[in-house]
Amino acid sequence: MFYALFGYLHAAVASRVRRIQRLAAGESGQGTVEYVGLILLVSLLMVGMVAAMKGFNGKQGTELADVIVNKIKEAVDKVAFK
Repeated sequence: MFYALFGYLHAAVASRVRRIQRLAAGESGQGTVEYVGLILLVSLLMVGMVAAMKGFNGKQGTELADVIVNKIKEAVDKVAFK
């Protein structure tokens, strides 16, 4: 009696575990998509800030915008694709 009950419980749990594994397998690579989204969001904010500071007629605004643009150019130049 107990042997049959444990067999049934094992089969039910194993079935649910397989179902969960199949559902979870569909989310592989999701972290990469989220990181790309965050990078795009930050880059859009930086572009907006640079555009806003370039329009500002003060010396500090253009200096800050130039520093940001130069740092971004340096970072892009360091990227090497293999």
